[in-house]
Amino acid sequence: MNPLWILAAFLFGAIISRIGLPPLVGYLLAGFALNSFGVTGGELLESVADAGVTLLLFTIGLKLKIKSLAKPEVWAGTSIHMIVTVIIFASVVRMLGLSGIPLFDQLTWQTSLLIAFALSFSSTVFAVKVIEGKKEMASRHAAAAIGILIMQDIIAVIFLAVSTGKIPSVWAVPFLVSLIIARPILGRLMAMCGHGELLMLFGILMTVGGYSGFEFVGLKGDLGALVVGMLFATHPKAPELADRLLGFKDLFLIGFFLNIGISGSPTLTGFIIALLLALIMPFKTGLFLILLTRFKLRARTSLLASLSLSNYSEFGLIVGSIGVANGWIGSEWLVVIAIALSLTFIMAAPLNSASHKIYARVSNHLKYFETSTRLLEDAPVDPGDAEIAILGMGGVGTSAYDELRRRYGDIVIGIDFNTEKVEEHQKKGRRVFFGDAGDSDFWKRIEPSKSLVCLVMLALPDPRTSIFSIQQM
Repeated sequence: MNPLWILAAFLFGAIISRIGLPPLVGYLLAGFALNSFGVTGGELLESVADAGVTLLLFTIGLKLKIKSLAKPEVWAGTSIHMIVTVIIFASVVRMLGLSGIPLFDQLTWQTSLLIAFALSFSSTVFAVKVIEGKKEMASRHAAAAIGILIMQDIIAVIFLAVSTGKIPSVWAVPFLVSLIIARPILGRLMAMCGHGELLMLFGILMTVGGYSGFEFVGLKGDLGALVVGMLFATHPKAPELADRLLGFKDLFLIGFFLNIGISGSPTLTGFIIALLLALIMPFKTGLFLILLTRFKLRARTSLLASLSLSNYSEFGLIVGSIGVANGWIGSEWLVVIAIALSLTFIMAAPLNSASHKIYARVSNHLKYFETSTRLLEDAPVDPGDAEIAILGMGGVGTSAYDELRRRYGDIVIGIDFNTEKVEEHQKKGRRVFFGDAGDSDFWKRIEPSKSLVCLVMLALPDPRTSIFSIQQM
């Protein structure tokens, strides 16, 4: 591996992180810098980048439940957003072509639709990295955003199958059935792996096996990693396996961001067009916000999810490469899409870092987008006769809850922002409510005058959320 890759990634990542931006922006800039000095990536860097994306999809699958895709805001929201975005973006691209602007003037309606389709996707890598960095993977806005991204991935697989003429093998269905049948056996094998490096090796084996198996039967390998990960989503050791793979996955994803930057050689015209495409990104963000609120999500949940989706996707490069290979568009569009992708990453990074502050400032205006009805999980919190409240029902919070209830009886309640964890606690007889202590709206859902709570214990994973909770109380 070229040591310049590692040195550039470290230097730019360190500098960017010092000014409050995610290091991934630095990795992108490092790629552009290396490209300007004539450093190339080659097959090795592409392999590292592909491995990072594949591991990412496997870990997403570990945390994904099928029922989350059945929610209207996920399947319907994704479909409506993509259709509207493609129509609007294609119309804009076509009008720019009719005006005689370079590169655009070479496009037909068909190729305009292709480019609009490429720009309608959001980056799974960026969104997950940002959400993980804020320790909000279990939150409702993360669930909504990741569900939308998974739906986009499914649409992407369908497009790849159609555009490349790649027909699944006759063994595809038997292979999928065999995975389902083998699930209990694989689950027992996973349980036997203990808690050390053998568990991590098992995860890598399943990732590679899923990828290779799907490729063998004519399906997209990345989808295979996702599907195999989903097979273990309900396994008790799934969270531990995801944690084991975290550092390994992050290391390979550095190669992904480097590869994006290092593969582009921008021209002035290409940069201006990419900047123009990046500047229409707020349309995608606003459309996500409107659609999610129409599906009865609160303004805060909708805004945070929309901001994490405010970027173009690495899949745009795949669509572009297919277009170039088939002679539909010129190769210069690959560079334009890569630059536009990178610019939206740079634009979206500070917005996501300050997303909670942004909501606090514009919350009153965003309330107008909310529907009059509320989903069950957004109902007002009634603590009843509880005198002790525990914020955060992870390992520490759960142990504290059980001990305090043993000592003082049923005057204890728990609050957590993971809906599945809340349901699990409720099934075990604990009085646990859904709520995000880092959400100012959560505190407005509680009526202090009717509350008997006199002791609050903070068992939250993020110290900033704890400080915010104290300020609200």
